[in-house]
Amino acid sequence: MKAAILIEQNAPEEVHKDRHLTKPEEAGKYLQEIAEKYFAGAKVDWHVHLAEVKDVAESLASHAVELSADLIVMCAHGQGGLRNILFSNIAQRVIAFGKTPVLLLRPDSSPSPQGFTLDKILLPLDSESSHDDVFPVATQLAQAFTSEIAMLTVIPTFGTLTGEEAAPSSLLPGTTIALLDIEEEVARQHLHVHLDELHALGLAASAAVLRGDPAKEIVNTAEKWNPDLILLATHRKAGMDAFWAASVAPDVARKTKIPLLLLPLK
Repeated sequence: MKAAILIEQNAPEEVHKDRHLTKPEEAGKYLQEIAEKYFAGAKVDWHVHLAEVKDVAESLASHAVELSADLIVMCAHGQGGLRNILFSNIAQRVIAFGKTPVLLLRPDSSPSPQGFTLDKILLPLDSESSHDDVFPVATQLAQAFTSEIAMLTVIPTFGTLTGEEAAPSSLLPGTTIALLDIEEEVARQHLHVHLDELHALGLAASAAVLRGDPAKEIVNTAEKWNPDLILLATHRKAGMDAFWAASVAPDVARKTKIPLLLLPLK
């Protein structure tokens, strides 16, 4: 495991009422304390970046490549919760810049008395196959931890269509409703194929198709199903506007306390 801290130039003394680490020696000591407290017996390296950073997100993404990281773990701090991480420019751009999966955690989530568990994974998929790149990852995690995979596809209703889909739908409401009904049936067939694959591997799995706003339904379902992890694919398109508009990830992350693993799509 490799931990890193970037020393912000001309940083304020406090961030969200927490003392800000501004000196290399105190940052190094902090990382050492974290390693001794939470990773006793494991090999942990740490790095304090001292050079001036013009773009923190780009620096974090570059460090992930430099350190050959398989995963970036980010945690909110202070009173702002996960929203302060995901909706800050830093977190948005880390996901867009990099190719490394990002795990977002909430510090106010209650840890399990038994320690880390991964009994159930919530896997949102779309009705076609653009997010199926995450399916092998979910399968490998389930095999490693003997987890159940709970798949979910959310098909919008006519009233929850947004963006580019909303304008033409208002001109052809009957056709749009019929197409959404067809998409729901396609989604059921799509998930059924994945269920067969998972059952053939001896894994516990379930699937559901819901109608409504995708982010809202994912969050509501997570509250009901109580998974240990939500595994969500995100689009990596040119420019932050394109990336952020094409993904339900920010809405899900803002509203859920469940750990969220974001897997950037190519």
